[in-house]
Amino acid sequence: MLPARHRMRRSDEFSGAVRRGARSGASRLVVHLRLTEEADREGSPALVGFIVPKSVGIAVHRNRVKRRLRALMRERVTTLQPGTRVVVRALAAADGATSAELARELDAGLAGARSRAEGRRAREQSRS
Repeated sequence: MLPARHRMRRSDEFSGAVRRGARSGASRLVVHLRLTEEADREGSPALVGFIVPKSVGIAVHRNRVKRRLRALMRERVTTLQPGTRVVVRALAAADGATSAELARELDAGLAGARSRAEGRRAREQSRS
């Protein structure tokens, strides 16, 4: 289970990561990652949220995908910078995927979104 201090709970945290974060996707998952101003301060944990829509399947299937994603993110949350906001959106193909397939797509999505977010941050800092 993902530690409670790393769970995203408020809708404004979700919408901020999805709307203003960098996105990277594949056939089963889309990862939204936002580096916040809090990333520069220590003590602000990285927060992770999950979106598993009804297109993934019935409730039993959605919950299984969510449990797998939580377990995978538990292993990866320590690699995120403090203050980072991550939202993982499952797509319909996530239902039939194994944990290993989800792990590969999650790693690729995190790497892609992280590089886009860092590039965006560098461009913004060079402008100011």
